[in-house]
Formats: sequence, C-alpha cells, structure tokens
Amino acid sequence: MSNGSDPTAVLTALDRAQDAFEMVGRGRTAFEDGISADEDWKTQLTKACRLLEVVDTLQSQDGYYTAVIEVCFGAIERSIEAYALAMTNDTLQDFQDHQFSYERAHQIGLFERETAEAMKDLYSENRTESYYGGGRPTEEQAEAMTDLASAVHQFAVSQIREGGVCLCD
Repeated sequence: MSNGSDPTAVLTALDRAQDAFEMVGRGRTAFEDGISADEDWKTQLTKACRLLEVVDTLQSQDGYYTAVIEVCFGAIERSIEAYALAMTNDTLQDFQDHQFSYERAHQIGLFERETAEAMKDLYSENRTESYYGGGRPTEEQAEAMTDLASAVHQFAVSQIREGGVCLCD
C-alpha cells in the first residue's frame, strides 16, 4: 500500500478506519442510536431521519451550506430507497449509484417521471458543483434543499404501508 513516504499519522489513521469498518479489535460495538437494524428499508428510513436531524442542527448554526446540501441529498436518497425496499423486491445492492434512486422513484410509482427527472437533474447538475466544484453554496440553496429533503422524506414515509418507523415525529 505505502511506498514508505506517506505520513505515519495518515497510515495509522487509515488502518484504524479500516479496522473500524471491519469491526476488528474494538470489543463491544457501539452503533448509532435510532438507526433500525430490523430490515433494510427501516435502516434506510431511519438513516434519512437522522440525516434530517443533522440538517436541523446545521441550519441552527448558520453558514454550513455545503454540508446542509450534501446531507439533504443523502436524506432524499435514503428516503426513496426506504420506500423502494419496503414496497418492492429491490435490494440495497440495487442502490449503489446515486442517480439510480431518482430513476427508481419513477419506475416504482413514487414520483411522476418529470418530478423524478427534475430531482435527478438537480442532483447531477448541482450536487456535484456544490460539493466538488468551485461553486460557493448559498443560504437560499441550503434552505431550498432542506425543504425538498423534508418533503420527499415525509411523502415517502406516508406511502410506506407499515408505519411507526420514522423518527421525525
């Protein structure tokens, strides 16, 4: 892996991170509170709930627009995935491509084609620019994405037959 010139601190931290994700040598594993482990759709839905909670926390601090936008896209995708996993035979492995969530949202009837394509375009044109590009996200963009993520989440939750899983109430 290393040619010997990489900083020891980076290599040590990398090893620790790899071990953490492999759950090696950590003793008792402490999982995030609130994330359901019962079924994949519940896991994705509760991840979306927790992401929206983070958005509220960031919004209350002002000025973290890049993070708010990034987390909002994550909450939207987790919400769509939760619906797809709960209502179809889809698996988590089907959702390895970010844009697939938006395509699938229309295919399974969660959103009309135009709406799903508009969300996919929003993702492909703006998420990449705000996160990787040279653009500087604005307060208005962060607030608009917060509203969109909350609306998508609430709608997806309302369409899932089994209730009582969402943490947002």
